[in-house]
Amino acid sequence: MKLQFREPGINPAVLSGWEDAPPRKGFFTDTSICIGCKACEVACKEWNHVPEDGLEWLGTSYDNTGSLGASTWRHVAFIEQPIAKPASENGIASNGSANPDFRWLMSSDVCKHCTEAGCLDVCPTGALFRTEFGTVVVQDDICNGCGYCVPACPFGVIDRRDGSDSAKNVGIAQKCTLCYDRIGAGMTPACAQACPTESIQFGDLDELRVRAQERIELLHQQGNKSARLYGEDPNDGIGGAGAIFLLLDEPEVYGLPPNPVVTTRDLPEMWKRAGAAALALIVGLAAASLKR
Repeated sequence: MKLQFREPGINPAVLSGWEDAPPRKGFFTDTSICIGCKACEVACKEWNHVPEDGLEWLGTSYDNTGSLGASTWRHVAFIEQPIAKPASENGIASNGSANPDFRWLMSSDVCKHCTEAGCLDVCPTGALFRTEFGTVVVQDDICNGCGYCVPACPFGVIDRRDGSDSAKNVGIAQKCTLCYDRIGAGMTPACAQACPTESIQFGDLDELRVRAQERIELLHQQGNKSARLYGEDPNDGIGGAGAIFLLLDEPEVYGLPPNPVVTTRDLPEMWKRAGAAALALIVGLAAASLKR
């Protein structure tokens, strides 16, 4: 599906008015080498002063954050996936157990920094803005906490922070900034810097797309036919993501929408139709008044 807003491949920073914008920056997260250590979560919280958001086990996973939110800008998912093994003649699995084997799918999720960002489109105060690196960032001192951005995100990433009055930015929309302060100083984002396996890679988005394609081709050659890329296509419903992923199964397994679409995609057409309806109503009322 081709978006009607912009031509694919154009740097959104340029379209947002940045002159001489640098190459667009982004993430490539290779879940095939994620070990679930959560170093990225810790590094993100430490650098960005993100408060702790609950240390209770969920009961369904080795996880105590559950999903992205205002106080979880990186979230490592632990997905326990059964794998059926060929059974022997007596019905016992080939691994000697009566139960099927399983594998862990681990993935560090993050804001996608969409090319077509619904959160950015609906923000009434300009608190959300497109940086020169093509990322989307919230300005805490401008956000009025209206929450329009929350339902506008097709991934459920951004949210308003809850907490006591003494907590930082309570009531304000919060999400990953792709460490805007760090990359502006020529540094690597905290999560990518802390990742021990380089599952999280940072760099120029065009280069990351090439790297991701080479990696997926290697996995396919090795027999992992279920491996796929997510968010790399500039012709998808969000114009391509600024954070792309290599997944080992369907996006839904990781809690990701299979075909994300920017929620403001149809707004121009909706306004045209609303305008036409309003004009028709005015003409009808004028005609009716003339007949009196």
